[in-house]
Amino acid sequence: MSEENFDGLKVMVIDDSKTIRRTAETLLQKAGCTVITATDGFDALAKIADTNPNIIFVDIMMPRLDGYQTCALIKNNSAFKSTPVIMLSSKDGLFDKAKGRIVGSDEYLTKPFSKEELLGAIRQHVQLKA
Repeated sequence: MSEENFDGLKVMVIDDSKTIRRTAETLLQKAGCTVITATDGFDALAKIADTNPNIIFVDIMMPRLDGYQTCALIKNNSAFKSTPVIMLSSKDGLFDKAKGRIVGSDEYLTKPFSKEELLGAIRQHVQLKA
């Protein structure tokens, strides 16, 4: 199986947990992605316009602006509504998944996620350069 080209792919990871941000960042950087991290929704919204990420992973449970609100704000912005948003949650609940769909998220990953799950989500939602 050939190694896909994730080089230059900009991935944003929004999570209030430093551990999760660092884990995701390490896994994604090893795959060649450029990773932009944000500690919460407000931090993320400020960075999205500047960095224009190809895909966004957002934790649901965050202070100030939660993942659902953050996702809804991203999807309501015409410039970013086609950007895939993947929800991250430590709960694997149907209600959470349904709520994620309602606000426009493209997929739902349960923490702790594996490298394969992260890269699989990117593979599924982002057009990769061959």
